[in-house]
Formats: sequence, C-alpha cells, structure tokens
Amino acid sequence: MEKTKFFTREKSFYSTLFRLLIIVGLQNIVSYSVNMTDNIMLGNYGQDALAGAATVNQIFFVVQQFALAIGEALVVLASQYWGQKRPESIGVLTGIALKLGVICGAVIFIVVTVIPVQVLTIFTNDPAIIAEGAAYLSIMKYTFILFFISSILMSALRSVETVRISFIISVIALIVNVMINYVLIYGRFGMPRLGVRGAAIGTLVARILELTIVIFYILFKDKKLNLFKTNFLKRDKILTADYTKIAIPVILSQVLWAVSVPMQTAILGHLSSDAIAANSVATTFYQYLKVIVVAQSSASAVVIGMAIGRGNMNEIKAQARTLQVIDVLIGILLGLGLFLLRGPLLSFYSLADTAMNLADMLIIVMSIIMVGMSYQMPVSMGVIRGGGDAKFVMIMNMVSTWVIVIPLSFMSAFWWHWSVVGVVIIIQSDQIFKCLPTFLRVRKYDKWIKKLTR
Repeated sequence: MEKTKFFTREKSFYSTLFRLLIIVGLQNIVSYSVNMTDNIMLGNYGQDALAGAATVNQIFFVVQQFALAIGEALVVLASQYWGQKRPESIGVLTGIALKLGVICGAVIFIVVTVIPVQVLTIFTNDPAIIAEGAAYLSIMKYTFILFFISSILMSALRSVETVRISFIISVIALIVNVMINYVLIYGRFGMPRLGVRGAAIGTLVARILELTIVIFYILFKDKKLNLFKTNFLKRDKILTADYTKIAIPVILSQVLWAVSVPMQTAILGHLSSDAIAANSVATTFYQYLKVIVVAQSSASAVVIGMAIGRGNMNEIKAQARTLQVIDVLIGILLGLGLFLLRGPLLSFYSLADTAMNLADMLIIVMSIIMVGMSYQMPVSMGVIRGGGDAKFVMIMNMVSTWVIVIPLSFMSAFWWHWSVVGVVIIIQSDQIFKCLPTFLRVRKYDKWIKKLTR
C-alpha cells in the first residue's frame, strides 16, 4: 500500500506548475496591459478620457470573463484527456468552445452597437465621461470576437502544456499597442491627436495581430494539437454533452460574477467623479496582480486535471494540499508588494488631490483583500473546479455575490451613505469570506475529484 504523504514529492508536479504559473502569469500581465496601456496613457491625457476608457473596460471585462469561462471549461476537460495522451478529443472540444465563443462575441457586439450610450449610462451619469466612452467603444467593440477566438485557442494550447507562445504573442501585441497609442493619443510625428479613439485603434490592431500569430503557430508550428489537420469543427454529440455539463456552471459562475463587477463599479460611479477616477486607478494595479492569481488558478486546473487523468488518488490529494500552501504564500507576497509600491505607482497619474488620496486608501484595502483572493480563487476555480466540481463554485459565487455582496453594496452606498472606502470594503468582502467554504470543500476529496474522460 502506498504511503500517504501530505505534500507531493513529484518533481514533475513542481516543474510543470511553476513553468505554467510563471509563463501564464507573465502572459496574463502583458495581455491585460494591452487594455491597461490605454488606461495609463490616457491618465496623462485627461481625467474624462481616462474615466471614459475605464468605463468601456468594464464592458470588456465582461467579454474577458465570458472568454475565460469558455476557455477554462475547455481546460478542465482537455487537461484530463492530455493526462491520458488523447489529443484528438482535445481538438474536437476546442471546436465546440470556438463556436460558443463566436456566438457570445457576436451577441455582445450587437448589443453595444445598437444601444452604446444606454450601456455606458449603467456605469456613470456624467455626460463628459459618456461622450469619451462612446468614442472609445465605437472602435473597441470590433476587438471582442477577435479576443474570444484567440483566448480560446490559447486555452487549448495551455491544456497541452504549450504556454510560451502565448507569452510571446502578448508581448508583441503590447509593444504594438504602446507604439500606436503614443502616436495617435497625443498626435506625434504629424499624426492627428485622437485621444481615446487613438487608444482604441491601438488595441484593435494589437488584437488582430494576436489572432494572426496564434493561428499561424497552430497551423505551422504546433505538434501536439494538430488542430487544423483534423476536422475539429465536426459535430460530436458525446463530447458536446460532456463540455456542456462542465461549461454551463463554469460560464454561469464566471459571468454572473463578471456582471456584478461593473455593477459594483457603477455604484461607485454614481457617488462622485473622484470615486470613479480613484477606483479606476486603484483597480488598475489590483487587476495587474489579480492576473497572477488567475494564472495560479489556470496552472492548478491543468496539473490537477492531468493528475486525475492519470488516476493516482493519493497523488491528487497531496497536490491539492501543496497547492493550498503555495497559494497562501503567493497571496502574502502580492498583498505586501501592492501595499509597499502604492506611492510610486500612483505617481504615474495626474489626478485631483481628493481623488489621489482616495486612490491611496483604496489600494491599502485591496492589498489586504489580495491575500484572501489568492487563496480562495486558485483553490476553488483551479483545484476544485479543475478537478471536475464546477457546480460548487457556481453556487458559492452566486450566493456570495448576488445574495450578500450586491445587496449590501447598494445599501452601504445609497441607504447608509457610507464613505467610498467603506463601500469598497463591502464590494470586495467576498474575497475574504469565501475562503472558509472553499477550505471546507477542498478537504472533501470525494466531492470534487471526478474523472470526466470517456
């Protein structure tokens, strides 16, 4: 009988985990920077332009979460098939995910094309911010379907442990975006001074470049998926049913949470213009570190999925315990780093004194929240959901967000008239209290360790 071990001693686990974590984390940071470059560079252009772009980025955040959910559902299934070295099924699953992603992207595109101002009014009632946001959105909307396709393709590559190309693609896209932004936002080298429109053009070109490179890589360089060498878009009722079973709770969980984030931003946006500017700045840095936490979740899902595909129960449990300790340590480092670097980071912005002081206080709050998020998100969305239990994460997120956080956020802002800092604490509180149900669930191995392959 194999001796039970608390931590895993498999060298391949650590090498795979940290390789995925580092490369996916860097790729996420750089990819996120494509949009946040607009935020930072517009911060020196004007406060209304900054707030307008930040408002549209709340819409893109919903797009991002849809794409992430579709991709993560693919990773949950595909990583188990990869653990069994069965790439042909991964190709078909990728085709299923791509079709769903294109449909979602098209629906969001139609909505923001038909009623752009009405959508922006959800987040702010300031006419100047709405005008800047509408100009930004009129171009940014064309990036949505492109992002869905490239994101899902990179998720398929990640499920077979191919991650370096995603990082390279994101770096190239960021460089192109910064160059175009510099020329078109400020009107350099004889080009027109386009402000938010220039920032949106830079992002659109970057997204086109991303998709072109990933398709080229899969066509000519990839040796694992062989995606375009097979009929990956063929109908497969069995795999479609398997994917749907995982995708529905993953998408519901991710999207209902994602919809709540712009609603929370809208609450702050209706308090004051200083509140929306300060929250925009503070969440920029918070989101930068959050993409590392998302990388923790993604890497955890891949290694746990592969372990379940191989079928060693003791090793799966040891890996789950090891991942929890690593997540807590990373959370402490991220929270401490955010707290200590808040001064230098805020110096990039030209805001009113009130907005600057408020941003400083919000970053302090978020540095504490970061520790809780770094545990509960990778464990719930990486280990538990990656192990096959997507329903638990869906229920936990729905209850915590829509039963607790959203109602309390509205009451604290509009009934009790709390300060902006108090409202933000309520908005972010679920990242702390979700740690307990996550900890209790991950200890019940028979509830979340599920073999999904056929």
